[in-house]
Amino acid sequence: MTALPELSGKVALITGASRGIGYGVAEALIARGDRVCITGRNEDTLKEAVEALGADRVIGVTGKAHDQAHQAVAVERTMEAFGRVDYLVNNAGTNPVFGPIADLDLEVARKVFETNVVSALGFAQKTWHAWQKDNGGAIVNIASVAGISASPFIGAYGISKAAMINLTVQLAHEFAPTVRVNAIAPAVVKTKFAQALYEGREEEAAAAYPLGRLGVPSDIGGAAAFLTSAQSDWITGQTLVVDGGIFLNAGV
Repeated sequence: MTALPELSGKVALITGASRGIGYGVAEALIARGDRVCITGRNEDTLKEAVEALGADRVIGVTGKAHDQAHQAVAVERTMEAFGRVDYLVNNAGTNPVFGPIADLDLEVARKVFETNVVSALGFAQKTWHAWQKDNGGAIVNIASVAGISASPFIGAYGISKAAMINLTVQLAHEFAPTVRVNAIAPAVVKTKFAQALYEGREEEAAAAYPLGRLGVPSDIGGAAAFLTSAQSDWITGQTLVVDGGIFLNAGV
């Protein structure tokens, strides 16, 4: 990245941001002058992301999102490096199973909830106590349209994202007026995580969207930048659907 803007003085912690949506969010926040801590499971991938985003403004902390020790270290490292953590973006997620919910392995369901929901709560608790409780800020939870409608064959993922939407409401209520908490519910975004949903049939998949294309990480990055900006100062407890208009086709 070149010609970076002046520092905004704000700092964000973005989970699961070594690629995909999280990386897109990091790009958007850095582009407006924020400093950022990103997390991810793979050390090499995370290092590459830090270098690409700009090591003078970005740090990376390797670990698994559901690991409470990792959560604590990520928040501590952010505070040590930048002295604050204004924004938390809970993006880390998993969807290791594809099939009918009637045959869902309950241990897999627990893993999905640990990563997609409980980890988000853990990070929210830790950033609240480390900085936001006394200084304010904003939290953005990356949910999914799968959390607000039936999602055949990815039911565990959809249920976990519905829980994340409700977690957003609960946190917004408890953390007000100091911290605003909102969610973003994307439809299919072109990432490695969602590749199975469009690989080899992208044109066909995109045809279902009124806007004629699948999402890209920068679409979600722009939404996250808005929800962590002064322009959204009177918005909390909401879920912003970013779906290319796919819900307009409901019932057709």
